Amino acid sequence: MGAQANGQPEINDQGLILRPWRAEDADAVHRACQDPAIQRWTRVPSPYLLEHARYFVTQQSAAAWREGTGAPFAVIDPDTGDLLASCGLVTIDRVLDSAEVGYWTAPWARRRGVATRAIRAVSRWAFESLGLRRVVWQARVGNHASRLVALRAGFRVEGYLRMADDGGDGWVGALLPGDPMAPVLDESVVRRARLFNGPQPVLAAKGGLRLRPLEPRDLDALVDACRDPESVRWTTVPDPYERANAEDFALRIAPLKWVRGAGVVYAIADTDGAWVGSIDLNISAEDPFVGEVGYLAAPWARGRGYTPAALAALCDWGFKSLDLARIVWRAHVGNVASRRVAEKVGFAFEGTQRAALAQRGERRDAWVGGLVP
Repeated sequence: MGAQANGQPEINDQGLILRPWRAEDADAVHRACQDPAIQRWTRVPSPYLLEHARYFVTQQSAAAWREGTGAPFAVIDPDTGDLLASCGLVTIDRVLDSAEVGYWTAPWARRRGVATRAIRAVSRWAFESLGLRRVVWQARVGNHASRLVALRAGFRVEGYLRMADDGGDGWVGALLPGDPMAPVLDESVVRRARLFNGPQPVLAAKGGLRLRPLEPRDLDALVDACRDPESVRWTTVPDPYERANAEDFALRIAPLKWVRGAGVVYAIADTDGAWVGSIDLNISAEDPFVGEVGYLAAPWARGRGYTPAALAALCDWGFKSLDLARIVWRAHVGNVASRRVAEKVGFAFEGTQRAALAQRGERRDAWVGGLVP
């Protein structure tokens, strides 16, 4: 794999050189860590000062090697000697023979597969030289770029860690010695990672409507709509519906759905920008190419064609941007208004599912329909 220097290895693999940090790396580390993405998604100090970089390359890294608690590497371009990334084992647990990998890529070295190649090199070294039986990857939920790198390196994303750090929930995955390190990823996985790594887009709908993220100004209207008897009858909104319910839905649940890459929630806004309904598209956990829609129209906006226009725009976006193969509509049996909206957009009625939907502690039959591109 590479030579040893002061008990610290140098890895020459994947077209990269991974070596221990040196004092002369401080300037490049300082420059790289000014990047907003590194400061947002990693635990580096912010603002990041030159003294932080000097401490990292001369003291913190050396202590990790000396004490056996970590294995931090500088990732170097073998042709130019330039610093490309930081990659290594941020923790090593000798009781469990497990370690956690951590990494960042300098802004000037991105889109070259550096992080993926570095993780493969470090993981292979960890298995072969340290005899580890598992390398763990963790990232804050929403860091789709890191998740995509881990997937490309062969890690299996296994779930969520609630309150993983001060930043909130985390994703967790692992790589074992026998796992392939070069999985074939569908292009749609890459497209989705890039999509959900950015801000939720605003969509245009027929009649001058817009689908935009929910905002605090929508809360009063949302409360009024969810207290409407028809909304209570046909949806799963809490009854009674309080302002705290609206705040939780609009300001926590909806944004988190986008951050997780699990789907999207939109406010339907009229030509004046006012909230006239909500609509969502959820990606199936069992089949990532299937989505399911749900919608709620404000009582004062019903019968104006707002919901069909919004549903058509959202489905079109789901097929084109998420590469969905099928979108499902479901409603409680008897919800004729919802069914009419779905059928106007082109959903084909497919039948009745018995006890398919839960509503306030009871199971209810559901109508189901489907739309394909």
